[in-house]
Amino acid sequence: MKRYFGFQTGVKLVFSATMWTLILMGVVSAHADNSGAALSAAVENSERTAAFGLRDSARHPVQTLAFFDVQPQHHVVEIWPGSGWYTEILAPYLMTQGRFYAAHFPVHSSVSYFNKSRAKYGDKLAANPDAYRGVEITAFYPPTSESVAPAASVDRVLTFRNVHNWLKAGYAPAAFTEFYRALKPGGVLGVVEHRAPVGTSIEDMISSGYMTEAKVIALAETAGFKVLASSEINANPRDNALHPAGVWSLPPSLRLGERDREKYVAIGESDRMTLTFIKPDLSARE
Repeated sequence: MKRYFGFQTGVKLVFSATMWTLILMGVVSAHADNSGAALSAAVENSERTAAFGLRDSARHPVQTLAFFDVQPQHHVVEIWPGSGWYTEILAPYLMTQGRFYAAHFPVHSSVSYFNKSRAKYGDKLAANPDAYRGVEITAFYPPTSESVAPAASVDRVLTFRNVHNWLKAGYAPAAFTEFYRALKPGGVLGVVEHRAPVGTSIEDMISSGYMTEAKVIALAETAGFKVLASSEINANPRDNALHPAGVWSLPPSLRLGERDREKYVAIGESDRMTLTFIKPDLSARE
């Protein structure tokens, strides 16, 4: 069973029956704008990179984090934060009351890109210690035994446009198992991912960078999660997910260079699913 709840910005959210139960129990907030002032302040903070802010209209950080019900006192893990787009928001938002784990690439990886990205991220934090005070860098790479956070210790695990990478690498199931391990019972996994049309094959998901909602949900449920809710906050109806260079044809990658550049800029960033999953509290069962 699914029900609809009117979000204050006019975005339609789809809540499962489980979500409504949790709202009544007080596990999650019925109002997506809870702590909205603090969240808006974090998005508007002057320390953010100017180029990052230009992407807000496509990525909807205030609405997305409100949908994930990220509260200032939460312990939160961001998986593979890259160059720190969401870190610039989450670090100040969680600095005073909460805790922020940035689960980046491992140190001394055999993958050159991993090493460069991790070093650049470390340099970014070191260059502005006041802005990133309290950020704890951990590692996420399922072929190793490194963990994103202590077991059953965090309220939220968040990942933005990463699941297709894990599917291609062959460790998507292990990724969701690790997220389940790190979350407290009742904790929530928030996922934003490029959305493929229903029926897209695994091979096409891997080559295009787009995934079906059904595949993401199956990965989460296999790890033990239950679906909470979905949202169209990050939907883009202009994107049909059929491009010569996959999702990388679109901004910000624009991998095709000047070829049809105006066309892809007009489409904008990809059509994206926005999903939440809960780690059930098994101890509460009779």
